[in-house]
Amino acid sequence: MTDDLARREAEELARRGAELAAELAAGVIARPEAGDEERLVEAALRPKRLDEFIGQERVREQLSLVLQSAQRRGRPPDHVLLAGAPGLGKTSLAMIIAAELGTGIRITSGPALERAGDLAALVSSLVEGEVLFIDEIHRIARPAEELLYVAMEDFRVDVVVGKGPGATAIPLEVAPFTLVGATTRSGLLTGPLRDRFGFTAHMEPYSPAELERVIARSAGLLGVPIDPAGAAEIAGRSRGTPRIANRLLRRVRDFAEVRADGAVTRAVAREALAVYDVDELGLDRLDQAVLEALVRRFGGGPVGLSTLAVAVSEEAETVEEVCEPFLVRSGLVVRTPRGRVATPAAWRHLGLRPPGPVDVLPLELGDAG
Repeated sequence: MTDDLARREAEELARRGAELAAELAAGVIARPEAGDEERLVEAALRPKRLDEFIGQERVREQLSLVLQSAQRRGRPPDHVLLAGAPGLGKTSLAMIIAAELGTGIRITSGPALERAGDLAALVSSLVEGEVLFIDEIHRIARPAEELLYVAMEDFRVDVVVGKGPGATAIPLEVAPFTLVGATTRSGLLTGPLRDRFGFTAHMEPYSPAELERVIARSAGLLGVPIDPAGAAEIAGRSRGTPRIANRLLRRVRDFAEVRADGAVTRAVAREALAVYDVDELGLDRLDQAVLEALVRRFGGGPVGLSTLAVAVSEEAETVEEVCEPFLVRSGLVVRTPRGRVATPAAWRHLGLRPPGPVDVLPLELGDAG
């Protein structure tokens, strides 16, 4: 079962890497998802301790209390759920939890746990106090999730042997452990699973000032000369996400080394990000295409999701899950029952005049008289 589990984890990682590679080939680099090669770079940039972690002050304070209290009692801390958008540092925090506790960590993902036997093999091999990190835990299969309930509460798994009336449940004790679950869509977690976490951390997008600190730290680790103005320029286009900030920093570094003197200044950062089609708000080529279609082709909307997706030659799911969250959060697009509508800020961002009150009169009034 462990071989099957490893194979599925490898397939899941390969799938994510292929998806991101396709986006990069299309000129999309301002995305919070990470590919395999990028994960290696991220590992070198990850903070190792809680006091090294930048941003999320409230979460860090709460998590510090949970960990210190557990250490004083000499017992594993309660199970932890980390909820937030991709790229905010959930995996880093999971590794920090293990480091602060001085224990090992096992890492897997929800899609890799398809059967109850997969999870049983994993948790039964844990040593006491070890941390089990499940990324995208909301995508775990239902049979594995039901087995996880007992493992989290009673540190026991029930393995069913046989089928039908002759089936027998064999209880297996597992060592006390701490489960750290990460999810980008906490609303998809079932109530019973969500209630079994003793601490839930809601991670928020980073402020530009926090991202400047992240970029300055990463630049130091990568050996990239950067001035405060250059860091501020990159931070302002990073969508409030450290992963994107680090990715843009590496692309600006490439530009600086090839077309400048190697140092990252505001002017160099602006030129580099223009080459990579990342505008002042952090919108990439696909975001800009969606906004252009909504405003120029459909007059600002409302327009249906599928129609908008066809207009930019993308799948509806890609537009809804990849582009829309940041466009909505930035106040450029509004979701309504009738479809997507561009806000006045979207018109101004494209250099156009927002429609006035006369332009949006109901058809009946416009035709009267």
